[in-house]
Amino acid sequence: MDLEERVARATRDTVEQVTVGEITALFARPEPPRAYIGFEPSGQLTVAHLIPARKMLDLLEAGCDLTVFLADWHAWINEKLGSDRERIRASGRYMQAVFTALGIDPVRARYRWASDLVAAPDYWARVVRVAKATSVARTRRAMTILGRGEEEENLDTAKLLYPSMQVADIFELPVDLAYGGLDQRRAHVLAREVAHHYSWPVPSALHTPLLSSLKGGGRMDLSSGAIERKMSKSDPTSGIPISASAETIRERLKGAFCPAQTVEGNPVVEIVRYVVFPWEHRLRIPRPEKFGGPLEFDEYPAFEAAWARAGIHPQDLKAAVAEALDRLVAPVRTYLAAHPEFDPERFLTPSGGSPS
Repeated sequence: MDLEERVARATRDTVEQVTVGEITALFARPEPPRAYIGFEPSGQLTVAHLIPARKMLDLLEAGCDLTVFLADWHAWINEKLGSDRERIRASGRYMQAVFTALGIDPVRARYRWASDLVAAPDYWARVVRVAKATSVARTRRAMTILGRGEEEENLDTAKLLYPSMQVADIFELPVDLAYGGLDQRRAHVLAREVAHHYSWPVPSALHTPLLSSLKGGGRMDLSSGAIERKMSKSDPTSGIPISASAETIRERLKGAFCPAQTVEGNPVVEIVRYVVFPWEHRLRIPRPEKFGGPLEFDEYPAFEAAWARAGIHPQDLKAAVAEALDRLVAPVRTYLAAHPEFDPERFLTPSGGSPS
């Protein structure tokens, strides 16, 4: 790929690039851009994780040196999986297995644990420097990266460390290009502010959209940090597990919020836009001849136009999306079936626990 193609591959299907000029300059350098995405190991992944998986592959294909950061300490601070560190580690190993099944394997990407990074001699000094450059009010505004409101009652002091740790991670790894969903925007902007304060290299950032809950409703206002209707691992009815059977996929979609002709806030249409087209670059809608026969779209705008003019019935769309998702998650089902040691039940169900 030439420079323009690499930048296009890295930035496609994103909703924000901070900034295009900076990202282009990164790819124009002789050395590969150091990109990163961080995940809290905190539960079973959903089909929403096909969005970052596709972008991770894009970054690799564009020639990035990619780090997938498994933030086990951050999950501990955020009280995930009962704050049981063994369960959190098992969840991280499961996440790596899932991403390996989707093509992001250790040969192509570097997997690193927060527990290794925090053991570095200068890590906590970096955290203190970040904290000293950040007001308490600014830190609290960034608390939404934990999935918690800044005014949440009974917030323990450890959680105030989280934003400074996430920013410190970016500089300790180190990172040229921070990638995440839009819910991570505040952390990435904070990292840029801290970099300017200390004259450290300023990380660029890419953000992909969040997938709405299948139940619909709620708010998805990223400017205020409100993400009430995000597809969530903690609410099984809001999403579809990434290793779900074809039957489960069909059942979850059957009950999904999908008002006819509506695009905004429609989770099924979002799956088409943010998952199906980025992965398959087409959508085929099987339909009986008496209802007009099958439909096929090679571009999302053509599908959206047909949907908006009532050219597609919600039931037909749900059936098409179910077929597409079944194809996309099939490699995950196959991989986990062949590697039972990564079965999510090993960490989803407490087994006596361990000291936290």
